[in-house]
Amino acid sequence: MLDQKIADQARYWATSKVFDQTTQNEIANLLEKKDEKELTDRFYRDLEFGTGGLRGILGAGTSRMNIYNIRKATTALATYLAQQFPNQERSVAISHDSRHFSRDFAKAAAEILAANGIKVVITKELRPVPMLSFMVRHYKCQAGICVTASHNPPNYNGYKVYWATGGQLVPPHDKKIIDIYAGITNYDSFKTMSYAQAISKELVKEVGADLDEEYFKNVSALSMRSEGRDNFKIVYSPLHGAGLYPVTEMLKRYGFKQVEVVPEQREPDGNFPTVKSPNPEEPDALALARALALKNGADMIMATDPDCDRIGLEVRIGNSFFRPNGDQIACLLNEYVLVQLKETGKLPKDALSIKTIVTTDLQADIAREVGASCEETLTGFKWICDVIDGYETGRLKPYKKFVCGGEESFGFMAGSFVRDKDGVVSCCLAAEMTAYYRSKGKTLVDVLNDMYTRHGVYYETLHTLTLPGKEGAEKIKDMMNRMRQQPPAKIDGIAVKSLQDYELSKTFNMETGKPQASGTLDLPRSDVLQFTLVDGTKVSVRPSGTEPKIKFYVSVKDPDGKGKTGEKLEAIKTRCAERAVRIEQIFVELSK
Repeated sequence: MLDQKIADQARYWATSKVFDQTTQNEIANLLEKKDEKELTDRFYRDLEFGTGGLRGILGAGTSRMNIYNIRKATTALATYLAQQFPNQERSVAISHDSRHFSRDFAKAAAEILAANGIKVVITKELRPVPMLSFMVRHYKCQAGICVTASHNPPNYNGYKVYWATGGQLVPPHDKKIIDIYAGITNYDSFKTMSYAQAISKELVKEVGADLDEEYFKNVSALSMRSEGRDNFKIVYSPLHGAGLYPVTEMLKRYGFKQVEVVPEQREPDGNFPTVKSPNPEEPDALALARALALKNGADMIMATDPDCDRIGLEVRIGNSFFRPNGDQIACLLNEYVLVQLKETGKLPKDALSIKTIVTTDLQADIAREVGASCEETLTGFKWICDVIDGYETGRLKPYKKFVCGGEESFGFMAGSFVRDKDGVVSCCLAAEMTAYYRSKGKTLVDVLNDMYTRHGVYYETLHTLTLPGKEGAEKIKDMMNRMRQQPPAKIDGIAVKSLQDYELSKTFNMETGKPQASGTLDLPRSDVLQFTLVDGTKVSVRPSGTEPKIKFYVSVKDPDGKGKTGEKLEAIKTRCAERAVRIEQIFVELSK
């Protein structure tokens, strides 16, 4: 039997005149077919704000991404802004990527805001996440919206919300907005105004080249070395997304004259027809770029996801390509930036690097080696940016100057003019770094091996289980409960030293084989379990905040790599890789 509340919601969507005829027909057809599973998945919950805001499958229903939920979310945001900034002019920045309905959703959000007396600065064309983050602070807005579902499949879209800091929402703002959102039960009470009327009343202003130039000047200022660029060939793919113009323009300004864009993936296209998934973390997404690079003899290939906040890359070594993972990209870029600043005397005395709890500890080793500090945050760049804001506003003391930071999910940022991971900056600095090292006779593999020789070998993997719908959400919750109640005493034959439960904000000593409370964690609560082994290896288990997934992050550490080179170092690297795969499978079994 269909749950009564779900049935009532479905009938409302199928009959209310507030919804267009296509939407009514879509739900009415499901009711007629008595498709209980599909109706349940569409109406068992409202979309929730997670690590990336709203994100979901396109379609009719309370748990789907559609223009009605965009209006609902924007009404909630407008209500909260009125509460937080009474008796003053309020403004919101908006941009969007190339996904289906992204421009429609962006304009719908602008229409709601304008009707609520809130001014809007919106991009004339698609522009990426980092430029939206920059817009918020540049135009002194109280909030920002980027319509995007990042690297998700074509049937998804999303709605990332940013605060006045330029970073994505963090507590208490996210919870308060979602509470307002959850309290909106009818869709016929929204204030709205046509986009044309909002333009004519100067409540909505479209921006283009003026915004681009301000952002580009800040990215240009990050450049540190010019060696090796003259004959350096790059193949780049925007994967049908928003990165094409800003990335190619900035590579040109950085002095790279031989940049070729993958022609089949050049134009924005929400179907992403040339890839299974528009995710540069996946090797298959770079297949066309790799083929073009082999054909034209390119030294490097790079790709960005549809909202251009993350980067995937490969570099030519002989006749093949080396592909660093997200942790390795973060370490390479952090070391390059920190070392170059130190060598030129520009590294601040209170320099700060930031990483997340699921990112390799090698990043912290690199920071300490050059005299910088490294701090950890919860997963997601919004937390990194919240720490930056904390130091800049004096909320966190003593003051530290953020220089750069990264996370395992192929995200990196340098400087503080953007408050989210930045694929444009990442592409520019990755190209500059690779060309510079090549001019010195080094490959990125050589640079990583030097790190391992100095700090010990680190090897990371990530395994993701996708479990959609209400049934999947319940399975994920059950997995986490079982791992909390019966944590493993050993993993791959190595004793577990401690368990960090970020939901409980507690650390447990595991030396007796059973958890014994031993301390507290000074981070916001989050549904994450982290197992630390006696050799420094870490395994983190984390349900996604925006997708029906649970993720297992494995970071194997082998201190025997210190001082090793050549064949001995390669043997340790192989041993670490094999062990990481074994641990990954152990946790897959534990989740069953």
